[in-house]
Order: sequence, then structure tokens, then C-alpha cells
Amino acid sequence: MSTQSALLKVMSDAARKAARGLNRDFGEVAELQVSKKGAADFVSAADLRAEQTVFEALSKARPGYGFIGEERGLIAGTDKTHTWLVDPLDGTTNFLHAIPHFAINIALQRDGAVVAAVTYNPVTNDLYWAEKGKGAFVNDRRLRVSARTRLDESVIATGIPFLGHGQHAKFLKELHQVSQKVAGVRRFGSAALDLAFVAAGRFDAFWERDLKPWDLAAGLLLVTEAGGIVRDADGGETMMESGSICAGAPDVQPLLLERLRAAA
Repeated sequence: MSTQSALLKVMSDAARKAARGLNRDFGEVAELQVSKKGAADFVSAADLRAEQTVFEALSKARPGYGFIGEERGLIAGTDKTHTWLVDPLDGTTNFLHAIPHFAINIALQRDGAVVAAVTYNPVTNDLYWAEKGKGAFVNDRRLRVSARTRLDESVIATGIPFLGHGQHAKFLKELHQVSQKVAGVRRFGSAALDLAFVAAGRFDAFWERDLKPWDLAAGLLLVTEAGGIVRDADGGETMMESGSICAGAPDVQPLLLERLRAAA
């Protein structure tokens, strides 16, 4: 049964509302010359507008919930048990370069645990959603992680540290250990969609370091509810604190973790 609860409907509506503005802005950025001064400012403004739209929609529907957004940081609520985690535009660089692969990410934490998730790609109109204990879905179709069992048949997604961010040397060591053992490594530029693709069985596993809680929160739940395993990149359970993740199908995730450990 893929009927959304009232909570999921609130989150989905907020994402779709923000998507309308992002789609319009994306159409404009595609017309701008990418090298043109001001394109980055234009995207920052699009990001802010999207977050404002999500914030207003969620606050209206669930007054008092706390809010942590990529743009505005923490806004404490009167309800201390619930906090929204929002990335209004995951895949900003893709957006800036008119690459149609980005997402709006909304997760709800209850007492520190993620209990509901929405990852929405406005361009493809694919809405990935999950609620704790109720499974993961894309639109109205149930999601399952891949059934692959071997690393040499698996396609693994990752994120590459970019200018001024992350540990390049460590990443290159890990990439060296992973790439020689797998069918392929992909870098699509949106951790939110990478995790949604793991939940959908498209990627067999995904790893990345130096992520923020709003990059990860929705995807953690999507993968778990689709039958996958989620750990941090060192095999622990500090994903939200450490900002690292190694998620995947039950047979592939431990094998990927083994390769990451070999790079240590």
C-alpha cells in the first residue's frame, strides 16, 4: 500500500511547492551563459527562495517544530522532540551548470531519529519518500535495494571532495581500492539522489565523507526502509555526526566497507 500519511503529504506538498520555483529558475539558468558573472549569485538566490518556501509550508502545517536548513541554520521550535532537516537544493553545481540532476531534501527527526523522508527531483518529477517502519517508495512504487551479491558486478556511487572541501588524498586511496574491484564507479553530484538510487536498486552502494546532516538524513531512511544497510564510512553508526556514509544492498555494503578499510 503506497498511500501517504498526513505527515508525508505535508512534506511532499512542501517539496512540490519549492520545486515550482526551482524549475522556473533552472529554465533561466539554462539560458544564462554559465561563465557569465552573476550565475552563482542567481543560484544562491534560487536556493534561498526554495528554502523559504519549504520553511513556510512546513511551519504552517506543523507549527512549533524545529528547523535546520542549509541556508538558515538552526531555528529552535517550541516542540523540542521534532526537527526538520532541509536541503532546498542538493546538487547546486549541477543546477548552476544546467545539468538536470538535483533534489529537494526534507527529513523529520523525532527525538534524534529520522522518522520521515522526502527526496524530490523537480526535473524528472520523481518523489522518493519513506516513513519509519512503512517502507520506501518512488511516486507510488515500492522500492527495494539491489539483490546483487558480488562487488565485481556492482555499480558504486560516490562523491568527490571539491575545491576547499574534504580529504582528497584519503578519497583517492579509497577510490583506488574500490574502482579496481567493481563494475563501475559513478559520481552524479547529488548525495540525496545517490542515496535514493541505492534505495531504488540502481546503485548497489554509495560512500562519501564530509557531508552535512541535511544531505544524509532523508537518504538514510530511504535506504534502510528499502532493505539496505547504512553505516558511516568507518563501519560505525555516527553518520549524522561524522558526515560520512557507506550505504548499500545487504550483501554489497559490507564488501564496500572492506575496501574502504583497506585504504585506511
